[in-house]
Amino acid sequence: MTDQQSQAPAELASESSAGLTATGGADLHIVDVTKRFGSFVAVDALTLTIPAGSFFALLGPSGCGKTTTLRMVAGLEEPTDGRIVIGQDDVTYNKPYKRPVNTVFQSYALFPHLDIFENVAFGLRRKGVKDVRPQVESMLELVELSTFARRKPTQLSGGQQQRVAVARALINHPEVLLLDEPLGALDLKLRRQMQIELKRIQTDVGITFVHVTHDQEEAMTMADTIAVMNAGHVEQLGAPIDLYENPVTTFVANFLGQSNLIKGSVTGKSGGDVLLEVQGSRMAMPTDRVHSDSDGVWVGVRPEKMKISHQGTAVNGENSMTGTVTDASYMGVSTQYLVRLPWDQEVSVFSQNLSTEGPIRVGESVVLHWEPAHTFALDASQDADAGAEKVEGDS
Repeated sequence: MTDQQSQAPAELASESSAGLTATGGADLHIVDVTKRFGSFVAVDALTLTIPAGSFFALLGPSGCGKTTTLRMVAGLEEPTDGRIVIGQDDVTYNKPYKRPVNTVFQSYALFPHLDIFENVAFGLRRKGVKDVRPQVESMLELVELSTFARRKPTQLSGGQQQRVAVARALINHPEVLLLDEPLGALDLKLRRQMQIELKRIQTDVGITFVHVTHDQEEAMTMADTIAVMNAGHVEQLGAPIDLYENPVTTFVANFLGQSNLIKGSVTGKSGGDVLLEVQGSRMAMPTDRVHSDSDGVWVGVRPEKMKISHQGTAVNGENSMTGTVTDASYMGVSTQYLVRLPWDQEVSVFSQNLSTEGPIRVGESVVLHWEPAHTFALDASQDADAGAEKVEGDS
């Protein structure tokens, strides 16, 4: 866990662009929560504080416990142990309809016989609100569907239907909005558009959004804070840039993007740097990027942080190693190389196509080099392939 679990709530906007007063939501506290299904532990003593007004993502592969966690917050599952607190209220055993939360599902669950206006108005009418028009019109303006009010759901695109589902959930003024793989049914183009739309809506209304997804890009595009989950617990919690640039476990290093992990050892310190020996090469890296108490480490570097040069190129002040190109794939913006190192390990290098000379040829001897500050070191007792298998699905 990190300091971000106890951070103060973000300052919230007082009014949305649609004329709706932002409630700001409430802090969501998940306190030592465990969920067992028979002998299987789906969520294992999980503790999280999700600040009011934040866009928070639970990210992980199938079976990691993220959807089970969301269902416990929604009241659709009861924890085996632990507490769930929203604001100052313990809601652990409250019925779903007695919690200040609403959920948006992947399936949208719109009423096909009602038009868009009535779909959004449904919750207000159930509460006995007489004049629903002002709130419904403001909400449709927020999700940019004012001109679609009298259409039926089947007359809308998937992205538009998803925005209706969000509007219907938000009109009840929940303190926390739960999003369960909300974009999974959309095609790639619509999914990317909706990522931007959901972030805009969350910024406008200012309430707490908790988003469950297995899609790394989706989480990093939208969330202020991400909890990467694995086997029922949080592997790492932080801002997207921190998780990607400075992973603390091999699971996070592999699950968020790609990483080259090479066996090495810590040999000493020099000022603010740790000194390394990697297969006969001497390297250095900042102390705060070492996440191991033992001398044996996985030395990590992202493929796009590596530079590839012809053999003999001077690389003063950088970490470096030599190898032979075994594959080169031209991707337009970049060329992706596979390079076999002298000890028969292959690493990936993503090189931007900034030169007009063309890619380095397969079979050519090269030097790989990168800034010491782009290196990270992880405990060598961890599985180097953990998190590399990205399986889609709910958990």
